[in-house]
Amino acid sequence: MDKDRLKEIVNNPDFIPGIYNFCDRWCERCTMTSRCATYAIDKERFPDEESMDMSNEKFWDKLSEMFKITIEMIMEDAEKRGIDLSGIDDTAIKEREDLRKSAEETELVKLSKKYSDEVEDWFKNNQDIFMDKENTLQQQIGLAVPGINAESDAADINDVVDVIRWYQYQIYVKLMRAVTGKLEGMQDEIDDMAQDYNGSAKVVLLGTDRSISAWGRMLQHFPREENNILDILVLLEKIRKQTEAFFPDARSFKRPGFDD
Repeated sequence: MDKDRLKEIVNNPDFIPGIYNFCDRWCERCTMTSRCATYAIDKERFPDEESMDMSNEKFWDKLSEMFKITIEMIMEDAEKRGIDLSGIDDTAIKEREDLRKSAEETELVKLSKKYSDEVEDWFKNNQDIFMDKENTLQQQIGLAVPGINAESDAADINDVVDVIRWYQYQIYVKLMRAVTGKLEGMQDEIDDMAQDYNGSAKVVLLGTDRSISAWGRMLQHFPREENNILDILVLLEKIRKQTEAFFPDARSFKRPGFDD
């Protein structure tokens, strides 16, 4: 892919501008991929499994190529706008880093980091119950136990794990973006930044909602883990409530394409 081809994709009127800024990046489950320029670029850049394999040299060659094209386009756009990128000094970089540190110190971001760590610990400590559950379900499938749909249970457990794992770290990452954006907007009195940080916060809330639902289903499959799962659910509820309080306009934010 060259620079002209990238511009052609980005300027395609069939794609919704900015739709990729406020999604959860779960393309396999997204109904809007046909309207997303980022999805189209990724499909063309990584057309097969080999090109998507991070252990394969082809993946890194493609990634390096995209970085070079992106830098070229940024430099061109900056020149057109009369922006001297070489004029960005260490002070601006330090200010940005200070904002990130301030975001990391908020209780909300700390809670999201704690959540990702607790999820990791839970899965590490419960490998045995998944193995036991798999053996039980296989036996039920083989015996065709009346009134028990073991195949459905197995599919639901897989789905629950996929959902929890997908948002496990994303909640933290998106919250860092949202909180940093709000702190920067408050510091510099930039009203236009509200769109970006409210959009990111909405993605956090949707991911938190889906995670809470998934953990509720997990509890149904593993009732003996009730205490630990309830602790995780309490933590998620704290994240949800504090996110709604810190970003009161996030729920009503209209994400391009998704909420139109």
